[in-house]
Amino acid sequence: MTNRIKAFFKNLKKPEPGQKAARFSDKDLAAAALLVEAAHMDGTLGISERDTIYGLLTEKFALKTEEADDLFNEALAKQGEATHLMRFTRTIKDHYSEGERVELIEMLWQVAFADGVIHDYEDNLIRRIAGLIYVSDRDRGDAKKRVRERFEAGQ
Repeated sequence: MTNRIKAFFKNLKKPEPGQKAARFSDKDLAAAALLVEAAHMDGTLGISERDTIYGLLTEKFALKTEEADDLFNEALAKQGEATHLMRFTRTIKDHYSEGERVELIEMLWQVAFADGVIHDYEDNLIRRIAGLIYVSDRDRGDAKKRVRERFEAGQ
């Protein structure tokens, strides 16, 4: 137990002089980075996808517009630095409840549906993320169905 506490404090990064301390939790940053990754999977980060991510950050994460902008930009930077999804999915798996993980999959579907077309790469990414965060195929499919129904009802 003592070793885990020491490891926790050792892993806390102090900001460099002149640098702001992190404003967002690791789990929020991981979720936002996965949303950005989903938006990039079809080759572009379009306005509709960006707006969807901002909407999710303000609604689901209860952030003000400025905070959502900061989290989006931080997630964009972290996603760009990442070489694989494990860094983010491990954080989600360790800190989100089962219901929260299913909700994250639903948010990923919202980003994928934002431009009106589900690209094969987006579908594949969400399937991989669901597996890595232990969301069943059934729950993933149900989340997709709910988002599709809302998307079609909104048109």
